[in-house]
Amino acid sequence: MAKKSGKGVYIAALFLFLGGLGWLIYSGLSQDSVYFLNVSEALAMDESQLSQSRLFGKVGPQNIKVIDGGLGVTFDLADQKDPSQTIRVSYRGAVPDTFKADVEVILEGAFVDGNKSFKANSLITKCPSKYEKESREG
Repeated sequence: MAKKSGKGVYIAALFLFLGGLGWLIYSGLSQDSVYFLNVSEALAMDESQLSQSRLFGKVGPQNIKVIDGGLGVTFDLADQKDPSQTIRVSYRGAVPDTFKADVEVILEGAFVDGNKSFKANSLITKCPSKYEKESREG
């Protein structure tokens, strides 16, 4: 009796592994896609393309309204390069202490009313002074 080769088993296992990996990659990319946009990009996009998104920009100096004693805020988010382009943002949750006008923020949430306003689920402020390199004179 001739010994059977296990080559077929290894080929089948490899095929199943690659098929499963391909499916995971495909389903991961097609579902729950989150766009990372600045304000001008969001305003330029078609409503049908917008769903869950991450949005970044600067807090506009006017129209900041704190809700429920600091447990929410509405404000205008301005594009960093073109401050005339803004999106109205509403956020419910704890507002960071560093939140104020002209601070850079990153928001995650969904657009409502097309791309005219944004309902944020998370609000993160960026404090540039912590990341800037100190200049030393020698």
